[in-house]
Amino acid sequence: MRWSKVARSSSGIVAGLTAAAVAAVAFLAYQASANAPSPDRLAAAGSGKKPAAHATNPPKAPAKPKDVLAVPAQSGTGTRVVYSLAERRVWLVNGAGKATRTFQVAPSTVSPPPGTYAVGSRSGVITGSDGVEVEHVVRFATVEGVPIGFSAAVDGTIPSPDPKSKTGGVRMLRPDGDALWSFATVGVKVVVVP
Repeated sequence: MRWSKVARSSSGIVAGLTAAAVAAVAFLAYQASANAPSPDRLAAAGSGKKPAAHATNPPKAPAKPKDVLAVPAQSGTGTRVVYSLAERRVWLVNGAGKATRTFQVAPSTVSPPPGTYAVGSRSGVITGSDGVEVEHVVRFATVEGVPIGFSAAVDGTIPSPDPKSKTGGVRMLRPDGDALWSFATVGVKVVVVP
């Protein structure tokens, strides 16, 4: 009889202690969540930046990808070939000022200074100053005695020029060379931008 009273009394104590422990853990969990930094604060703390307030600084929309057909500003008007030294890109621009084609190029070791030029001569197939057989050569400038022009290697490659030699061939892929050859006849304006 005594044993059952002790057992009931012990189980009541254990139940009471368990309930108290659960309540204490719940209270501590609530306090921790109430004082925990927000995900924004955690991200800002890791980057060393002040967290942004969403009400005053809504998230920025992702940047729009650059339209590669957008003709560079300050590149003149009318029908022209635009060559950007920094972007290593050429645009074929029609009389309405719209690019009909654009493509990447590999610059030569000698580059023309920014300015306006005109196609002075063209050659179907020749051996370039670097010894590579090239086609659709469109020359538009001479710098330090080096003729500058667009061309495509007949073998379809775009070799890197030897930095120790002075070459003026601005190289492109053959399909781009075909398009430029059709577009840039003698006298067509070539605008070189930085």
